[in-house]
Amino acid sequence: MATILEPKLITGNANKPLAGAIARRMSMHRGSNVKLIDARVERFNDAEIFVEVYDNVRGEDMFIIQSTSNPANDNLMELLIMSDALRRSSASRITAVIPYFGYARQDRRTKARTPITAKLVANMMVEAGIERILTMDLHAAQIQGFFDIPVDNLYASPVFALDILAQFKGQLDDVMIISPDVGGVARARELAKRINAPLAIVDKRREKPGEIAEMTVIGNVEGKKCIIVDDICDTAGTLCKAAEVLIEHGATEVHSYISHGVLSGPAIERITNSVMKSLVITDSIEPTEAVKGAANIRIVPTAPMFAQAILNTANGTSVSSLFETETLEPAYEGLFKA
Repeated sequence: MATILEPKLITGNANKPLAGAIARRMSMHRGSNVKLIDARVERFNDAEIFVEVYDNVRGEDMFIIQSTSNPANDNLMELLIMSDALRRSSASRITAVIPYFGYARQDRRTKARTPITAKLVANMMVEAGIERILTMDLHAAQIQGFFDIPVDNLYASPVFALDILAQFKGQLDDVMIISPDVGGVARARELAKRINAPLAIVDKRREKPGEIAEMTVIGNVEGKKCIIVDDICDTAGTLCKAAEVLIEHGATEVHSYISHGVLSGPAIERITNSVMKSLVITDSIEPTEAVKGAANIRIVPTAPMFAQAILNTANGTSVSSLFETETLEPAYEGLFKA
């Protein structure tokens, strides 16, 4: 008779609070205490990464929780080295839980003599011994095809739908979902379907990279509470400009729901001073003190979703069931209040 293995968790330094929250949620589901295994992920004096796993992992089903966010290179190397340490310690299976998959924005050659780093990173992960990927809201869905191993790409939209239904209770007739560019229409349409709201698009034209020459609103937003939906917010330039354009076109309020709050450079200052009433991000990237202190930024948790996804993966049950808002609602019970 086959032995049923309990999933074991390990984390690097990228997002320890999220890893701890996932362990606590799994403890609630399991009815027994699930802990992160004892390990150290440190630096030599020259910043070279050193990993040592103290617990026995021979024959174990291991899950490495590690976003490849800023500093992207350090966190990526931590992930690869942890995987190598587990593989050489005879772990039965190694799954990388990557809430935010860095380097995903370079998923194709946009001009001559440029790399496809998403494919390069995929190759490195497979070579390091990772046998399965669990991530959320990849920048481009086709990145799943860069791997020759199973990839489960979860979506933040069911969680966002639960939050919107709570925050805009009784006002849903006035809500309109906005895609900040043509490329994000599919993502915005998916959320619009979940809450039965109309959809509009802010189309932008660039004269050169990083500079927006013109923005056009496709759709009537007059009198609407607009919700901009996107996967990544980096410097927030496009987001804040889109919010201004929507207000100019008659929107009464502008809110934004972003899967990954990269929020680098002047992003926090821009968001704080913008016309946006609120920006909602997930905790896929550990928020800085500046993010936590921003009055118009809220953070929604992903630990309930990732905890259930890890348990489903370990048990061999459906992960795609977590794509549905109704499936996730019990896991998020009590977390979203109007």
